[in-house]
Amino acid sequence: MLQIEDLYVEVAGRPLLKNVSLTVEKGETTILFGPNGAGKSALLSTIMGFSNYKITSGKIYFKGKDITEAPINERAKMGIGIMSQRPPNIAGVKLRDLLEIETHKNLLNLEEMARSIDMERFLERDINVGFSGGEIKRSELLQLSVQRPDFYLLDEPESGVDPVNMAQVGNMIRKLICNKKACTSHDPERKASLVITHTGEILDYLDADKAYILCNGTVMCSGNPNRLLKEIKTQGYDECIRCKMNLTQIQ
Repeated sequence: MLQIEDLYVEVAGRPLLKNVSLTVEKGETTILFGPNGAGKSALLSTIMGFSNYKITSGKIYFKGKDITEAPINERAKMGIGIMSQRPPNIAGVKLRDLLEIETHKNLLNLEEMARSIDMERFLERDINVGFSGGEIKRSELLQLSVQRPDFYLLDEPESGVDPVNMAQVGNMIRKLICNKKACTSHDPERKASLVITHTGEILDYLDADKAYILCNGTVMCSGNPNRLLKEIKTQGYDECIRCKMNLTQIQ
């Protein structure tokens, strides 16, 4: 579904990502761990095609097609959707106006979808203006539900969400990825996703297949999500960086 090869990215001449390579298979849920400032959000923004993220080297392939130079609208049409960690407030644009473009195209019932996640009362409000952290997350997930992409980029879905709203947000994401009681890895009904998490709390709601650790703008290691999370909690990211440095010296 997604393949990234030796990616180097900069913003305003400042390097953010270097030699990043990773893959997400069809029907696979992949986790991206990393400390603050590691470049995780920059990677998702680059995959989505935000113009201020300049690829200086490397390739991005989606569904087997080279999208390294593709504009953001083409990537969205191909089936990539993103939930940003801090989406902008859009004053003067009602949430309903944004969503009705897609619901009309996909023949969806917007009122019913909004009601199911307690977002019906927000449809006439300006997008994200005055929304709480949990309300912003639900708004973003409602937009993704309407868009119905083939591949989800989720940037720290736990961020700014209180414990009461976390269960609702987590269950919404699980339903987006696979709308049935149980989904196995590579299930044809399961959507592929790349999920950033700082705390690992989202793993309580997702059956993740693999994980990568990103530090200092580069991939340090990969492996089982729960095992890596346990190591992060007990040893921190410094141990991962030391391990990477030792391997480099051996090679």
